[in-house]
Amino acid sequence: MSASTWHPDPRNLKIAYIGGGSRGWARGLMADLALETDIAGRVALYDLNPQAAQVNADLGNALADNPQAPGKWVYTAEASLEAALKGADFVFVSILPGNFDQMEIDVHAPEQYGIYQSVGDTVGPGGLMRAWRTIPMFVEVARAVEKHCPHAWVINYTNPLTLCVRTLYETFPGIKAFGCCHEVFGTQTVLAHMLADMRGIQGVHRREIQVNVLGINHFTWFDRASYGSLDLMPIYREFAEKYRKTGFEIPEEGHWANSTFASANRVKFDLFLRYGLIAAAGDRHLAEFMPPWYLKDPQTVKAWKFGLTTVAWRKKDLAEKLQRNNVNLKSSGEEGILQLKALVGLTPLVTNTNVPNQGQAADLPRGAVVETNVVISRDSLQPLMAGSLPPAVHALVSRHVDNQEMVLRASLARDEELLFQAFVQDPLVRIGLDEAHTLFTYMLSETTKRAPR
Repeated sequence: MSASTWHPDPRNLKIAYIGGGSRGWARGLMADLALETDIAGRVALYDLNPQAAQVNADLGNALADNPQAPGKWVYTAEASLEAALKGADFVFVSILPGNFDQMEIDVHAPEQYGIYQSVGDTVGPGGLMRAWRTIPMFVEVARAVEKHCPHAWVINYTNPLTLCVRTLYETFPGIKAFGCCHEVFGTQTVLAHMLADMRGIQGVHRREIQVNVLGINHFTWFDRASYGSLDLMPIYREFAEKYRKTGFEIPEEGHWANSTFASANRVKFDLFLRYGLIAAAGDRHLAEFMPPWYLKDPQTVKAWKFGLTTVAWRKKDLAEKLQRNNVNLKSSGEEGILQLKALVGLTPLVTNTNVPNQGQAADLPRGAVVETNVVISRDSLQPLMAGSLPPAVHALVSRHVDNQEMVLRASLARDEELLFQAFVQDPLVRIGLDEAHTLFTYMLSETTKRAPR
């Protein structure tokens, strides 16, 4: 997964940021770039909301005058996707597919039928409708990259991440793209806290935890984990048994009941004790891939000590972010800058990413987008052989791989009948066919009706 015609100057890079008006990912990247001294260049921000992109451009340029920000970058807000992409060395994609009114239907309409979703952006009825909106957008992105910067590296943060990356390769097979997610990082952090709790080993950073990653985005698993010479799998079993009922909270995340993102990791522990592998994503995401064991109703969710992220909360959070016209000059904790530095040849990196399966996931279909460890070096991303999942976990994961492929085919062809087949095969949709069809028809019509004009 590399090309020999890409020779960027690390001190004069061009980054195109699609979704450049973001109050979240884009501003996190701006802070990371401002703290970085090994690479420099310019960032072209493109957003369907030009004013939001211009606000971010002004904030980014103000960072250049901050004496505490050694990294100097020039930001521009571009009026077209073509202008942003032309001559780009890297393309970041972080967009909201549609709007929060559409997402409100995604997440909350199924509740009328007893279907609860803790996130609603990857699988389940909400993830499926989001994919229906998102896939045509990524067809457009892939075609534009092929036309204006075919040798650029494309890094995607948008959900449903697996299907976004899959669409990029389906549309432009020669693209160099991968998807990034921090869920694995969170589980490494849990393991670092486990070492302190179970063995008194303090101050371990999550990057010191070595793991073998298998699965698909938001449904990742570790079958090996170590800290130096210490095998963490038997310690995790003790840890899971100790906290299976009470849960274990990460102090810096706050109490699960007071945070829409935190959990007590009870879903993780339950899945480990059932299957023997460490489920390596947040409990909110993991629960959505399973039958409604953890999402039967709000009382069940509360008993498992995680939360349902409401769209009302997302709207409130966005409104608060819109009032904050500043960039916090601190590291985001993401690996985007490390990936850029590795790709331009400065420092190789081993990390987890989402790319088409070339055999690294031995028991999943070739071409399906899977999440495993990779080695990133100059203009190269090489997947590491992750091996196979045990049969029971493979059955859970492969069901979603097959269903996501069906969603892709349906969305590309705008085939509503095929999309419905994927809808009723999702593990959360445990209702009768007539009810399912009524819900599906309503959600599909509403996601079209509420589309921005």
